[in-house]
Formats: sequence, C-alpha cells, structure tokens
Amino acid sequence: MKHPIHAVVLDLSATGIGIVRSLKAKGIRVYAFDVKSKYEIGKTRHATCDSCPNPVSEQMKLVQFLVRFGKGFKEKPVLYAGSDDFVQFTSKHRSILYRYYRFLLPSKLVVDAVLDKKLTYELAVKHNIPCPKIFAIRNEHQLEQIINEVTFPCILKPVYSSDFRKRISHRLYKKAILIEKASELREKYVTYVPFGELMLQEIIPGDETSIYSVKTFFDDQMNLIGIYMNQKIHQFPPDFGSSAMVLSIRDEEVIQQAVTFLKKLNFKGLAITEFKRDQRDGKLKFIEINARIGLTQMLSIACGVDVAYLYYLSLTDQQPTPVTSQREGVKWVYLVRDYMSFLQKRKEGKMTIAQWIKSLSGKKVEALFTWNDPLPFIRSFVSHVRNLRVRKLNGKE
Repeated sequence: MKHPIHAVVLDLSATGIGIVRSLKAKGIRVYAFDVKSKYEIGKTRHATCDSCPNPVSEQMKLVQFLVRFGKGFKEKPVLYAGSDDFVQFTSKHRSILYRYYRFLLPSKLVVDAVLDKKLTYELAVKHNIPCPKIFAIRNEHQLEQIINEVTFPCILKPVYSSDFRKRISHRLYKKAILIEKASELREKYVTYVPFGELMLQEIIPGDETSIYSVKTFFDDQMNLIGIYMNQKIHQFPPDFGSSAMVLSIRDEEVIQQAVTFLKKLNFKGLAITEFKRDQRDGKLKFIEINARIGLTQMLSIACGVDVAYLYYLSLTDQQPTPVTSQREGVKWVYLVRDYMSFLQKRKEGKMTIAQWIKSLSGKKVEALFTWNDPLPFIRSFVSHVRNLRVRKLNGKE
C-alpha cells in the first residue's frame, strides 16, 4: 500500500491519539489539532500538533483555519473527526471542507439525527429496533405531566450528549444523572436545564458488562470494510459513563442488529453502535450511534481491525480488503479512569482492591500509554487527578 497522502486529525483525546498512532505506524504523515486545553494535554510526538479554534463557539474561525491549512497540500489529505463536536462541525460545513479534504460521512440529516438523542430514538422506533423508553422535556409544565408517567429510578440526560461535558463542573465525563424520585427530578431539572434540552430515559436493568459496542466502517457504496466489537467491563462514572475497560469479543446477534440498522440508515463512513442486553427479557436494547471512530481505537489495532487505517486506504482509492473478523480476549484499559471507577466502587462497597487488580490481568492495551510516547498519558493522568481533587473540594464527590 502507498501512503503519500497526509492525514489531518481533529481531536487530541485518547480517540484522536489512537488514530494518530495507527497512521504513524504505517508511515503516514499526520497533523493533529484540538482546542487549546485539549491540545496541551494530548499533543503527541507522532504528529505535528497545534491548537485550533473551538468547533462549537468559533465555527467560522475553524472553517477559515482548515481552509488555509488545506490549501497548503498538493493532494487533499484525509480528514478524521474524533469527537462529536468535530463531527457536527464537519458535517455542517461539509460543502466547503470537501474542496480541501477527503472524508466520508452519512447524510447531514442522519448525522443531525444521531447527535440529537430524541431523533436517534425516533429512528430506532421507526425501524423497529428495541430501545428504552424516553420522555423529552420541553418545559416545567410538561415535566409535571411526565412525572405521572415515568417509572423511577430513571436517567436524566441531555438531548445533545456533549452538553454536560462542556460544563466545567462535569469535566469527569458524567453523561447522565440517576434520578431516584420525583422531588429529585424537579431539583435536577432546574439545575441542568440552563445547559441544554433534557430528556428522561428508562433504565435498562443490567451492569456494565451488559453493554456492547460495535465499531464499523462502510465505504461510499455501503460495503462493509471493517467491523469489530467489544463488551464493557468498567466505565467511569460506574453507572452511566464512558468506557474505562472493555474486552474484545464477538457476538453475532449484536453484530447482526448493528449492521442491519446501519444499512437501513445508509450509514456511510465510521460508526459506533451501542446496545445493552436487558436482564428482564434477555433482549438487546439500542442505546446510541456515533458517527466517528471510538475511544477504543487502540483496541481496534490490537484486535486486528484497524478501522482508522482502513478508512485511510478507502479514502485514498486503494480498495482495502474488508476485515470482518477480530482477535478476541484483548482488554483495552484507560487506566486513570479505570482507577477512579474502582475508587468509587470501593467507596460504595462494590469492589475490593484485589478484584480491581485481578481485572487488569490478561492481554491488554492501554488507551494512552506507550513507551515511545508517554507524555499524553502522563499529562492526562495529572489532569484527571487534578479535576478529581477540585471536584472533592467543591463537594461534588
């Protein structure tokens, strides 16, 4: 395979760094950008890195930044959007960015629908995909009506999942709020409604290990070029958070549901499709779709289905051979988040130090740490610990 065409990665979290390392290992020249705070933590020796305008609050500045940068290449580089904010930005400004970059996304309508959790669930219902019940909350008056219909406990979450992550007091990646009773719902609604539209979601019984994630890449003709899946082992926060440890496994039922749904949506490009197995009836319930590479990209490499590289080959017209089998039994661990998850579980009497140490055994890959590029791991670890201390001082823990 030939690699003369460069790549541009918009994201310097563990997701973007995983993409960078994958491409660098193949000899591809990579440029990586993120907002200043994330750039300062995630900058890596495997790419030419810099800060860029914010994809939410400085959209036109970022368009101008990328146009200027793109004009410097003889051949259009391959563009990767590693976060939902960058996906939304790229989709919105695709007509301009297509002139200077190579990338593949589903239609704008589909991208908008999967970023809006209400519309995502409407898509699932339309295509007869089992999913938890949701209630959109438009105002306090409607909230009072919903209280009479909802079953407690339930989850309060933003319609746009990035809304909570943008809040300074929630830098520890809280994606949803557990609500035990009606009075708590009224209180939490008032607290969080200033930061975006909210909705309630039914809780699907089952612990973290009931959650499965399927990563796919469909080319422009909807040919399946790459697929792998994993099972969650730990997440942070433990109840409703992001992956902290996952295991590479293959479950044909989960894969079939994901592939069927994505084909119905004509979901070109990269996707993460998540399901949870309901302990009440054993059925898979759809949770969400994201139009990008997943946080566990380093696992993608370790289990033999490097979707970042397959994407590059396809976008540079090199017709990669589809990779649809994977190595099973490989763990991916985001050590600092996994440790914080353990601390919370130990506090609640749900895990001992011996159990946590045992969970780290076996073949595994770390989300950020490599001996030849240790600084992103170190800076991320320090940042997480600092945020945790601030949270404790503010009485959030």
